[in-house]
Amino acid sequence: MNTGVKITAFAAAIAATFGTAYGVGVGVGPVDEPAKAGHGEHAQATPTEPAAAGDGHDGHAQPAANAPAAGGLQVSEGGYTLALETPTPARGRSVLTFSVKDAGGRKVTAYTTEHGKELHFIVASRDLTVYRHLHPVRAADGTWSTPVDLPAAGGYKAFADFKPAGKNAKGVTLGADLAVPGAYAPKPLPAAAPTATVEDGYEVRLAGALAPGRAGELKLTVTKGGRPVTDLEPYLGAYGHLVALRGGDLAYLHVHPNEGGPGPDVSFTATAPSAGTYRLFLDFQHGGKVRTAAFTVQAGPAQATTPADGASGGASEGVSDDAAHDAGGHAHG
Repeated sequence: MNTGVKITAFAAAIAATFGTAYGVGVGVGPVDEPAKAGHGEHAQATPTEPAAAGDGHDGHAQPAANAPAAGGLQVSEGGYTLALETPTPARGRSVLTFSVKDAGGRKVTAYTTEHGKELHFIVASRDLTVYRHLHPVRAADGTWSTPVDLPAAGGYKAFADFKPAGKNAKGVTLGADLAVPGAYAPKPLPAAAPTATVEDGYEVRLAGALAPGRAGELKLTVTKGGRPVTDLEPYLGAYGHLVALRGGDLAYLHVHPNEGGPGPDVSFTATAPSAGTYRLFLDFQHGGKVRTAAFTVQAGPAQATTPADGASGGASEGVSDDAAHDAGGHAHG
């Protein structure tokens, strides 16, 4: 489904696997007239005037006026709770199990399918150097499970993005902490650059700017061996999926593409909830394989990007796209 959609508080709460090549980039220049976008319950109203975002006295980013709410910052919201059954997975390959519980403590078993899945699950390290976009499988009793490869000890965060079944149900994004035992130290974010190099000879270039409180267009151009890729394949109903995580607290934003495709350009309309440093992760599919390109971008005034209090991240790794690899970026259930 190739419909235009704005950045949303998908409460990104979570993670896709990094492989051997690391992509980093930065937004370049503002866009005067961002493309129209909308995405069901996640769509946000476009602000008519830019809003300034101030730095918080406590070191945390302050929300911009008229900006969409950040998602994935709460383990419970709207009467639903993300319950991790494996909060301390082992380093390397393991299996994560979890459930979503309603206000009565019952496991939720009825969901609305969106973008081909009942629930989207992401895991990211606190230092934003490891990202996993996973596809868990639900048992009849409401327990979800998925294999994952977490390459280093440290703090991680898991995000569940879903919409319960029901005529008036709204989308929810929940976030919960994971911890991989062992000695660890947070890694600095990769430096900003206009392009991301991905395995198998692919390169992605990012143009546009992520601004607090103001909608703007982010355009990503995919090439392989220096040639434009004009036959991108739909992945989860779209030619590309973009997730943004804010440095420090890992506030989650999920963005879907505007009209267009099948390449080489994939554009998104995005609004940052506050000034700060963000990590962008683009998933795209070509030749039957999903790949991930990662970028570091700044929205508004520069701010500190150390991991959130009490949590540190794992080792820096490249972005990959297939669970068949030792550090694949995507697991399919």
